Amino acid sequence: MAAKTKKKTAAKHRQQQDRKIRGIGARIKKGDRVVVISGRDKGRKGEVLKVRPQEDRALISGVNMVKRHQRQTAQVQGGIVNKEAPIHLSNIAHVDPKTGEPTRIGFKVLGDGRKVRFAKKSGEVIDV
Repeated sequence: MAAKTKKKTAAKHRQQQDRKIRGIGARIKKGDRVVVISGRDKGRKGEVLKVRPQEDRALISGVNMVKRHQRQTAQVQGGIVNKEAPIHLSNIAHVDPKTGEPTRIGFKVLGDGRKVRFAKKSGEVIDV
């Protein structure tokens, strides 16, 4: 009986993995300026420090700050440390380079054959 439930749970887990958001990770890259569109940090802007595509999450400077209890080591002072926690990609949007408002991202091919990202609100190219 236990083997059957284990197989069912593994299959369910694979289905959940397949349902993750695909394609959003390609739109958000390290160094991009983004704004939080939902959650407790709504409206805060920051720069993407790291993207975790497998988890559909990103680390953004100054956003989603949490307190962690750090044990003292030879290199690090112990105590309570403030650090950024990853935020889901669905809760952030690019900042339009022209207006500073949240915008969606599109892709287009330039005349020289380069594929670049552009802001859909203003049409401004993001990749230089």
